[in-house]
Amino acid sequence: MKDLGLLRYFLGIEVNKSFNSYFISQVKYATEILQRAGLTDSKTVDTPLELNVKLNNYEGKTLSNPTLYRQLVGSLNYLTITRPDIIHAVHIVIQFMSYPRSTHYAAVLRILRYIKGTLYQGLHFSSNPDLRLRAYSDSDWAGDVTDRRSTTGYCLFLGNSLISWRSKKQSVVSRSSSEAEYRALAHTTSEIVWLRWLLQDMGVTSSEPTPLSYDNKVAIHIAHNDVFHERTEHIEIDCHFVRHHFKHLTISLPHVSSELHLAYIFTKTLPSPRLKFLASKLNMCFAPS
Repeated sequence: MKDLGLLRYFLGIEVNKSFNSYFISQVKYATEILQRAGLTDSKTVDTPLELNVKLNNYEGKTLSNPTLYRQLVGSLNYLTITRPDIIHAVHIVIQFMSYPRSTHYAAVLRILRYIKGTLYQGLHFSSNPDLRLRAYSDSDWAGDVTDRRSTTGYCLFLGNSLISWRSKKQSVVSRSSSEAEYRALAHTTSEIVWLRWLLQDMGVTSSEPTPLSYDNKVAIHIAHNDVFHERTEHIEIDCHFVRHHFKHLTISLPHVSSELHLAYIFTKTLPSPRLKFLASKLNMCFAPS
C-alpha cells in the first residue's frame, strides 16, 4: 500500500477539503461529457427539463446511431453522484436507451446545457457533529404517459449533509395517488432502516425515530390507522411494513408543506426559481474559491 496524501481526485470526483467541511464535484468529468456531445457554443438553460415535459416512445425520429445517446446518458447517470438536481431528468431519459428518438436526444442536450450553466456546482458536506437522520419522500402519480407508472423520489440527510437520494419509476401501476404516495413512503422507510443499521454498525446509534417528512396527509393517516379499507387493499404489505416501523419508533411522520418539500426535485419538473431553492436546501452550491 502507498500513502497518496489527502484525497483530491478519485474516479472523476473532485474533493475540496476545508477546515470544517468537504466539497465534492465532477467539473472535469462534466466538461468531458460536454466535449463529447460537441456543445461548443455558449448557450445555457435554467432547468434540466422543460416544465411539464412528457417524453414518450413514438414522437420524433428514431436515431440511426444511438451509440452517442447511450454514452451521454450513461455518463450523466454517473454525474448524479454529485448532481442530485439532475437525477429526475436523467431518470427520464435513461428509460429510452433501447430505442432513442430525436426528442429524447434533444432532452439530453438540454440537460447538458443546464450543466454547462451550472458547471461548478457540487455538494457541500459539513463537519457538524449532528448525526441524526432525517428524510423526505414524494411521488408523482401516473406520470409516465407510456405505461402510467408513478415515480418515487426521496432524499436522506445525516445532520445537514445529503447522503442518499433517488428518483425511480415504481414497478407497478398505482390505481390512486394515495397508493403511489404510500409505495414511495415504503421505499423510503426501507432506505431509512438500512441506513440506521449501517450507522449502528459504525457505532452511531439513535434512540429517536427518524423523521420522514411527507406532504400527503392521506398517506400519513393510513400509517396511523390500524384499519384497512378499499384504498389500501392493493398495498397491504407496504402498509404493514411502514406501520410496523412507525409503531416501533424507527420512523416518525411529520407533515411538511409543499413549499418546503425537498423531495419534489426528484419527481417533478420545476421552474427555475423553485429548482434553485430546493437545490440549495440539498446543500448544492458552487465550488469555493
